[in-house]
Amino acid sequence: MEKKIINVFNIVGNSYCVDANDGQKVFALISKTFKENKNVELSFQNIDMSTAAFLNSAIGQLYRDFDEMEIVNRLIVVDMSEEDKNLLKRVISSAKIYYKNPEKMEQSIKEILAE
Repeated sequence: MEKKIINVFNIVGNSYCVDANDGQKVFALISKTFKENKNVELSFQNIDMSTAAFLNSAIGQLYRDFDEMEIVNRLIVVDMSEEDKNLLKRVISSAKIYYKNPEKMEQSIKEILAE
């Protein structure tokens, strides 16, 4: 299967992946590439820092639109720092839980915030 390399630095324009809007741009490219039946190599080369907000937008919401096994088999993340890899693991874990039952999660969040 054909592979497309997406360089996060080229999309964000700097070495800090902190803005959810930038993450949305990355998500849109990954999603489009998946729909074209291509694999994605997502490169974090030259990225010094990522936030959960960015990673949720860029990668987490893939779990809303695509099957987990499809994501695992078709997306490879490269050139990411160990710290950011650990953050990404937490983001993915949360996304899988959230997208299994988003209504229930939203209700739980509302209840917690109301306390």
